[in-house]
Amino acid sequence: MNKQMKLVSLTLTNFKGVKSFSLKADGQDTKAYGDNATGKTTVFDAFLWILFGKDSQNRTDFQIKTVTQDGKEVHGLSHEVEAVFLVDDTKLSLKKVYAEKWTKKRGAAHKEFTGHTTDYFIDEVPSKKKEYELKVSSIVDEDVFKLLTSPAYFNDHLKWQKRREILLEVSGDVSDEEVIASNKDLATLPQFLNNRSIEDHRKVIASKRSEINKELDKIPVRIDEVKRALPDVSGLNEADIKVDIASTKSKIEDKEAEISRIKNGTEVSVKEKEIREIEMQLMDLKNDHQQKNFAKVNEKRSEYYKAEESLDEAKRLLKQKQTEYDSEKSKIDRLNESIKELREEWSHVNSKTFDFTGDTDCPSCGQVLPLDKLQSAKEKAQANFNRHKSDRLEAINVEGKEKAAQVEQIKEKQNGYESYLATLTNEIDQKKEAVQALDKEIQDLKAGTSSLEDDPAYKDKLKESQVIKESIENLRSSTKESLEKAKHEIAKLRYKLSEVLEADLSKFNTVNQSKERIDQLLDQEKKLAGEYEKLEHELYLTEEFIRSKVELLEEKINSKFEFARFKLFDQQINDGLRETCETLFKGVPYSGGLNNAARINVGLDIINTLSKHYGLSAPIFVDNAEAVTKLIDVDSQVISLVVSEGDKELRVVS
Repeated sequence: MNKQMKLVSLTLTNFKGVKSFSLKADGQDTKAYGDNATGKTTVFDAFLWILFGKDSQNRTDFQIKTVTQDGKEVHGLSHEVEAVFLVDDTKLSLKKVYAEKWTKKRGAAHKEFTGHTTDYFIDEVPSKKKEYELKVSSIVDEDVFKLLTSPAYFNDHLKWQKRREILLEVSGDVSDEEVIASNKDLATLPQFLNNRSIEDHRKVIASKRSEINKELDKIPVRIDEVKRALPDVSGLNEADIKVDIASTKSKIEDKEAEISRIKNGTEVSVKEKEIREIEMQLMDLKNDHQQKNFAKVNEKRSEYYKAEESLDEAKRLLKQKQTEYDSEKSKIDRLNESIKELREEWSHVNSKTFDFTGDTDCPSCGQVLPLDKLQSAKEKAQANFNRHKSDRLEAINVEGKEKAAQVEQIKEKQNGYESYLATLTNEIDQKKEAVQALDKEIQDLKAGTSSLEDDPAYKDKLKESQVIKESIENLRSSTKESLEKAKHEIAKLRYKLSEVLEADLSKFNTVNQSKERIDQLLDQEKKLAGEYEKLEHELYLTEEFIRSKVELLEEKINSKFEFARFKLFDQQINDGLRETCETLFKGVPYSGGLNNAARINVGLDIINTLSKHYGLSAPIFVDNAEAVTKLIDVDSQVISLVVSEGDKELRVVS
């Protein structure tokens, strides 16, 4: 059984310019008549504000307070809305009070406006905001309530995706298996999906089609680029060029053999062998020379590193002993200070004199002691004083002598440190001089390294080499002219081979490679076209699936409504489908061409179905109700807001 919520009364005080108004509905259908700007919409705003804190446009920051004609807010007013409902025949009173907050700050003469407060009441009991909201939400969900109280909300305020979602919720969705079973053309669709949803697979298809189109667009451009890069081979014969290349290479080999025969004289060969041997000997002399020079420097550098290490060790030892010496000196200072304090204490103790301060009365009877007993007590006290004084002076003397002896011992030790420090300092100076002397020796060795060119043995070998080279030149002078001629002919043949024949042959290679590339591109184009055609077929199947599903859904959804019908897809020019959710009434779209009366009645029909689905009937506010001659029958309380030019103030008729 549906939960029923009816409006008993709605009272406005200083709300959106309405000073005072009360809608008495008593849970019955009610009409409110009024001219434009008399507050009809304000009544609906108040109804929604007291429940959800929003107006009929779903705004939370709308103007609640009363304003003057020039737009200034009127201060000092409380803005109140109180509603009384019957929820399943149980009376419920809700009230909200929106008021200004004025605060008098310390030291100020007047209060200042510091913001607003909102007070909440449930059945006249003051409540906290959270308690109030929990109470409202326990009765009805805000989004559901708006669907059930305004005929325009479903079609005018919800996006088509949300409308479609609600309709599917009401009717229940259709499974993919049911859709495929309903259309034999879809039998092959599951094998393409790979466990993807239809929507996801359409995205995959769209992505692949886009990539294929990009590749297909590039292929003609690439073919054109290859064709434009083709070299001109007109007038050339590939077979003739290959024969000419082989002939030219053979001629080059013949000329190279001729040069080799000219060069390979016996005497020249012997001399050249001697030259190679001398060059090896020169290299050995050069290596020996460098090794000797480097050995001297390295030997001296080793001595330098050892001397430097010894110097660092002496410095470290000096620093250590200096620290020990300073520590002993600090001990002497502390002992001397202690000895000074002992002397002062000895003088102070020695200067003390005996002063008898004993009791002259008998502790038993309280009478004055006899002279003989008084004298005896005085002498005894003086003897104790002298003994304590003597003991303390003796103790000070003993402690002073011990500390003086310690000072002498440390001084003797200090003398040893001073002698050792002087020895270390002198040793460090000597080691520094040794390091500097070794560094100078190294620099001198580097600067004084002898030049290889000054080595007599090296000079002799150079002269010997030069003599042999001159001998070889003399031997070759007779054959030089023949060699030059052969080399010139080889150069001409090689130029012809590389710059003419092989260049022309490479043109044919480029042509052949370009043709292969064009064939590859054409094959790729054919393959891509086949893949695109396959994707087109898959896309058709998904669209056919959507079309079949929508037909099933539309039939299932439309069966839930008496007047309203729903179109869930649009047919595109390219025969594709675009999902939508358009409300129809007698074939006329809600968003185009449908008059106000039909809009209101189709909205009421939707509310009837949604009320059954959500199990709740709530008061329906029909704005511009004057446009409807007859409202369709509904299972909820209807509050009609009627434009009436003659009513300058709101008039309520139940």
